[in-house]
Order: sequence, then C-alpha cells, then structure tokens
Amino acid sequence: MLELYGQKFSSRLLLGTALYPSPAIMADAVEAARNEIVTVSLRREAAGGRTGGKFWSLIQSLGVRVLPNTAGCHSVKEAVTTAQMAREVFATNWIKLEVIGNHDTLQPDVFGLVEAAGILSGDGFEVFPYTTDDLVVAERLLEAGCKLLMPWCAPIGSARGPQNVDALRSLRGHFPDVPLIVDAGIGRPSHAAAVMELGYDAVLLNTAVAKAGDPIAMAGAFAKAIEAGREAFLAGPLEPRDMAVPSTPVIGMAAFS
Repeated sequence: MLELYGQKFSSRLLLGTALYPSPAIMADAVEAARNEIVTVSLRREAAGGRTGGKFWSLIQSLGVRVLPNTAGCHSVKEAVTTAQMAREVFATNWIKLEVIGNHDTLQPDVFGLVEAAGILSGDGFEVFPYTTDDLVVAERLLEAGCKLLMPWCAPIGSARGPQNVDALRSLRGHFPDVPLIVDAGIGRPSHAAAVMELGYDAVLLNTAVAKAGDPIAMAGAFAKAIEAGREAFLAGPLEPRDMAVPSTPVIGMAAFS
C-alpha cells in the first residue's frame, strides 16, 4: 500500500487532468488507470467560467482524492496565495507545490520552493513539493515540514524519461523512509517501470497519457508498467555486470570426443 500523509492507497499512479481531448476521455483514462489520486490546477478551475463547475462535478464523480496544484506560479507569494485559494475551493489541505524558476525548462525555483513549503507547512498544509533531484534541496524541504518528495526525472512534458538515474538512485538511498514520487518527464510506460524498479513509491504524470494517440489505452499501460516495476523492485532485480556470466552450468556438462 502507498501511504501519503497518513492516507493509504492501492494505486501508485497519480494522474493529471489537463490537456485531454475532452473531459469524458479524461474520466475514462482515470478509470482505465485505476488510480485514486488526480491533480487539478486552481487555474484550470478558475479559468473554466461556466464550464468550471461541470469539470469539478466530473472530478467528484470519479471518487478519487484530489491533489490541487500551484502550476504556473513563479513566486513564493503567488504560490502561497494560490494554495490558500485551492484549499477553499477543493476543501483539502493537500497541495502539490510548484514554484517555477525557468520559463524554458520549467525547472523549479528551489529557493522559493523551500520558502513556500515552510510557509504552507506552518499553515497546516500537507505539501507535495515538485523539486529537482538535488540531495541538499531534498533535505531542506524535509526540514521545512514536507513529509514526501516529488523529484523530476526530466523537464515537464519533455517525455525524455530518467535523465540522471544515479541522482534518482542516490535520493532513494539517502531517504529510505521518505515517500518519493517521480513527477515530470515520464514519456513511456517503460520509463515509469524503470523508476519504480529503483524503489520509488509512485509516479505522477499527465502529458504522456493526455496527449497519447489513445489516452485511455495509455493510462492502462502505465498502470500495468508501474505495477510491474514495483513488483520487480520487491523481487530484487539482478544488478548489471561487467563480464558475461554463463546461465548454463559448465560443471557436469557432457564431453564429446
């Protein structure tokens, strides 16, 4: 079971709700993924106008836990204000905290992120920080009150997959008891399986499913890949070797003359 801030979940896949061809396809993708947590942007809800209420009703009908996010925020003040508004709109203390520092890479502003995380944690929020794979930043976020970490494996929406496996492995090794969720950069189910094999607890993605040729089928594929990656990690995958090792015993083989 996946445990996040005292809540337990069967699925280790978290899905975003943006960019889908239609709300109906988004809903079907969530069902196909069998996931229990979806992220929703306050900007998406607020910008929806008359359709915003319908979208929120659709999300509620899915029976999933909502994780509001501060997507698009570029300052501490903006992120904190957005989080406070999201708590009122979505009636939850959960917040996926994003403080973007670079317009091109959408890399987090880690200094602002730590500051905002401290403010929100002190205000009773349960913070899901979108961060880099830097160990020092991770330590600062935990000191700020975060109980989990959400490192990227590549820039948002890039679909590149894990770019620095050593850094991801190092994070897992340094924080064995902290829930780690890979967020951003996943493009294929094989990417998700790969990070789960490193011992990560879950994967959050959006674009890879929403912009797929068949979002519903892709959601199901990711769900299976994440389950397979988790099972492989628990089973203890064979580590890479420098030399070839025969799989058939040499001793006892028949000798022909």
